[in-house]
Amino acid sequence: MRVEDVYFSGVGLHIPPAMPAEEAVAAGLTDERNVRRTRMRSVCVADESGPEMAVKAAREALRTARAAPADIDLVLHASTYFQGHDLWAPASYVQRESIGNTCPSMDVSNLSNGCMAALELAVSYLRAEPARHSALITTGDRFSPPGFDRWATDPGTVTGDGGTAAVISKAGGFARIRSLVTVSDPTLEKMGRGDDPFATLPLANRSPISVEENRARLVREIGMAELIDRLHSGQQEAYERALKDADVSAGDIDWSVVPHLGRPKMEFQFFGALGIDPERTTWNWGAGVGHLGAGDQFAGLAHLRRTGALEEGGHVALISAGGGFAWSVAVLEVCDLVR
Repeated sequence: MRVEDVYFSGVGLHIPPAMPAEEAVAAGLTDERNVRRTRMRSVCVADESGPEMAVKAAREALRTARAAPADIDLVLHASTYFQGHDLWAPASYVQRESIGNTCPSMDVSNLSNGCMAALELAVSYLRAEPARHSALITTGDRFSPPGFDRWATDPGTVTGDGGTAAVISKAGGFARIRSLVTVSDPTLEKMGRGDDPFATLPLANRSPISVEENRARLVREIGMAELIDRLHSGQQEAYERALKDADVSAGDIDWSVVPHLGRPKMEFQFFGALGIDPERTTWNWGAGVGHLGAGDQFAGLAHLRRTGALEEGGHVALISAGGGFAWSVAVLEVCDLVR
């Protein structure tokens, strides 16, 4: 969809110290071959929960947006893994600890596409009612054993811990959202389910979780060629539609904020498939952080703003993909860096 009246007014990022890949190898957490293949330099490892890190990121985003509690009309919290308590609403915790108001708060589950799915919902929510002002979106994940092996659960992806946040507003901001597109293909949902029976409790089928086993079952069912075609076509459709809706070309994009996946996956799904120059993306930075589950796009945007890489009048593409399968792309125009 084409967007004219909604902005990023603040962003926040909280990541713990990073563990160098060499240290992970020495500790027996992975091997040198995996490090060489993924080209991940380090990975952030937390001693606190995803929602706690999300709150810290939210406070930064609210501060940089200069947003008061009364300005926030919606709180959305996205995550991919266990949030620290059973039968619990993390979004309500984030709302209580960061702003403490009484607007609607909701949890969003779209795996690695989480922050972008929440962005699509927030933009639509704000535009649906003229009186609505701003929305707070957060993400937070901690990938820990025994249920999750950050180096091996999803081969080719090394997960990192951290929290991210963004304040989305109709009252102006440092980047105007020009377009936002999401494409889904539920044919691929079996990549996360395989042939396992529906269990009665978490981790009942296997621990740690293995994405590789389920992916192999889907390949046997539909074939590798169809899997590759669906992955490429979904990502390309979202990217091309977002560029068209924003009335820009690929050459107009100054920075692409991409997932923090291992290098072979990045070449396959993003750099090669979309014709993106890796040096004009956030991947080199993300290779020292790890894949933050639902939050890579907000994290990358926060990194670009912190480092002064954004220039007024420039364009940024937020590019995302998540199991299910869903692909989202947003095109932003940098407009007011004084904020």
